[in-house]
Amino acid sequence: MLSSQLDKSLKNCLREFNLRTLYSTIFLLALPLILLRLIWRGFKAPDYFKRWNERFGNIPARAGEQPLIWVHAVSVGEVEACRPLIKGLQERYPAHQILITTMTPTGSTRVTSLFADSVLHVYLPYDLNFAVRRFLKAMRPQFGVIMETELWPNLILSCAEQSIPLVVANARLSARSARGYHKVKKLTRLMLQRVPLIATQTHSDRDRFIELGAFKQKIHVVGNLKYEIAVAASAVERAESIRSLWGNRPVFIAASTHDGEEEQILDAARKIRGQFRDLLLILVPRHPERFDRVTALCRRAGLTTLRRSEGKPCGSQIQVLVVDTMGELPIFYGTADVAFVGGSLVPVGGHNLLEPAALSRPVITGPHYFNFLEVTRQFLQHHAAIEVKNPEQLADCVIELLQNPQRRTEMGDAGRQLIEQSKGASQRLLNLIEVHVRHAQR
Repeated sequence: MLSSQLDKSLKNCLREFNLRTLYSTIFLLALPLILLRLIWRGFKAPDYFKRWNERFGNIPARAGEQPLIWVHAVSVGEVEACRPLIKGLQERYPAHQILITTMTPTGSTRVTSLFADSVLHVYLPYDLNFAVRRFLKAMRPQFGVIMETELWPNLILSCAEQSIPLVVANARLSARSARGYHKVKKLTRLMLQRVPLIATQTHSDRDRFIELGAFKQKIHVVGNLKYEIAVAASAVERAESIRSLWGNRPVFIAASTHDGEEEQILDAARKIRGQFRDLLLILVPRHPERFDRVTALCRRAGLTTLRRSEGKPCGSQIQVLVVDTMGELPIFYGTADVAFVGGSLVPVGGHNLLEPAALSRPVITGPHYFNFLEVTRQFLQHHAAIEVKNPEQLADCVIELLQNPQRRTEMGDAGRQLIEQSKGASQRLLNLIEVHVRHAQR
């Protein structure tokens, strides 16, 4: 019997070695393409040319023996979502340092603006064995928290080998993403079975993780951390101050927009101006490298366009305000009468409805919201959001809402109530982490 167990253990080790070796080989072969993409993005956003050493795990060893908690948040959205988690970790583990890793310069900038020197920050290295090992050796985390579903095999398996407990937090897995992981199901199962705790947003997410091979007893449904949103009083005051300068003109914001989406929004705005000639359209492109392109698009359309970074007054003659600054989206949501959340008129998967809803703004989404399926469905069911299919429907919807202040108020109130009713995920997650880490350290 012992011999049989040893044979099974050896076979499992060999299978893991083969899967990992195959994955690592493919990643290495793809590395030139990854670097070319990094260079290509660098021409649009120069910060991508910086700090390449961190992307290969070449970072100075952390000084001192103070224990470290590591949180990985891919980009801006995950950084925002982890704010209550970071605050809770700092309160529960005051003797620990906190490290936040990101993958994008915009995420890095947001970490700095939100947390300043209260946390450490570096980029997470590429998922190469040598880079991951350098990173773990330099940072020496006591445990790690990975936000949402940024799952990297070498990272997860290296943490397991070094007995660094990991938590996949705020985990979501759309049907589309699950199909992608299913194509490499053996490697996915290997990864998921090495993660000691997965805290999902919904029961549907939990079911999909189980289908991919995660152990049932390791998965807990805690809710969505993004419901823990809190709008700073200073942002509300700033929004009110800016709006007072614009007078009573109607304001429509389209935020987190993507390539191919702004054209549709400009078409809709043209129709809206037929009813509201003094309409101000606020455009907030999702990626900074597109600011110039979107501004040029608006001006080619013959629209009087101002960039926020110009610092000039947004007078009554301005038809489009392009917000090309970072960290000000809540302020400009607060200045608007109606909010459209982008990435949804094109098949990107949508973005977070909760920021405008937290400010009691009526929310509109396109049909492509698969990345925020549960939240968006909930908002639609409770009449806190409206789905539109195309620019014509978007224009008609905005016109109806601008003409009907009572409906705007009802939608805004419904969204705020949903947020208040859904809070508590961060505390549930913190309690799970505490139990999980205490158990892992025995």
